[in-house]
Amino acid sequence: MNLLSVCWNPLGHEVESHETNGVLGGGDGGGSGGSREGKDGLLWFRDIGKYGSGEFSMAVIQANQVLEDQSQIESGQFGTFVGIYDGHGGPEAARYVCDNLFSHFRAITAESEGVVTAETIQRAFRQTEEGFTALVSELWSTRPNMATVGTCCLVGVIYQQTLFIANLGDSRVVLGKKVGNTGGMAAMQLSTEHNANIEAIRHELKELHATDPQIVVLKHGVWRVKGIIQVSRSIGDVYMKHAQYNREPINARFRLPEPMNMPILSANPTIISHALHPNDSFLIFASDGLWEHLSNEKAVAIVHSHPRAGSAKRLVKAALQEAARKREMRYSDLRKIDKKVRRHFHDDITVIVLFFNHDLISRGAVQGPPVSIRSALEHN
Repeated sequence: MNLLSVCWNPLGHEVESHETNGVLGGGDGGGSGGSREGKDGLLWFRDIGKYGSGEFSMAVIQANQVLEDQSQIESGQFGTFVGIYDGHGGPEAARYVCDNLFSHFRAITAESEGVVTAETIQRAFRQTEEGFTALVSELWSTRPNMATVGTCCLVGVIYQQTLFIANLGDSRVVLGKKVGNTGGMAAMQLSTEHNANIEAIRHELKELHATDPQIVVLKHGVWRVKGIIQVSRSIGDVYMKHAQYNREPINARFRLPEPMNMPILSANPTIISHALHPNDSFLIFASDGLWEHLSNEKAVAIVHSHPRAGSAKRLVKAALQEAARKREMRYSDLRKIDKKVRRHFHDDITVIVLFFNHDLISRGAVQGPPVSIRSALEHN
């Protein structure tokens, strides 16, 4: 496990975190929000911890030979930043985004004295895309297949009483919202997904590429952009954005038969802002591996009807139970299947649940200490 070795500190100091009895920082936070880290086979989790505006729960299950999901929580006086990066074609783009997007975001917000806007987030995405494209260019002669690696990118930022959500690809964030005084909890999807299986996305692509009858192709019951990839927006995938990378020596299945006269995929995120309301109870951020098996309503009901501790792990388990049911097998048997073969049953799944403390939010207060967590498994 890649335990957090160095955590970010808003004062600009690097703080080492040491594990004591399973709690990073010896129980005083130390960048972990005081949360216990655990591992159970291919599952990594933090059942409960504190961040600036409340509590969080986090879990990751690996299915691929090398985990392609990356995720992070960063929280301090600036607010809170959550990222889920669901890679495809390899782990490199997701790792690059996890290493660079937040630092760009912090540098840009520092220029505007800490004020966060949609434009701040847009610029951080743009700089990250430009940086990854430059890396592909640098490695083209030795590792050309870096041009075919990409990642979805879902980010949530809490700044004062405002929540910003920015998304590329098909990860999703759902808000659990109290329904008046009924004791009920409504599920409200906040992110817009960019997947060719959604009719509105196919329409958008056809409008942008009106002269290309093959812009979306149905293959084996799945709609794909150019018959290759399901998502229409991502960071990376430069073979679908810059013609100079859509040629030999990349793998033939990624090469287009006709010249590319404009980018096919986009790295421009859909960004929304949401004024936080006292009835807003929690957020579920997750890669599409969760939503393949659980509806928004089911996920919200699971979180709402159980204690906060272990929420993310509980959602992962519910998705795996559903994946097993679909294949007419027992959950206990699915758990015995090792990574790589496991990918035939479900995808890598990352879940972060944020619970809101509205007393803190309404007062504009941030509880300390700063938190910096990445849920990455070892980079090998």
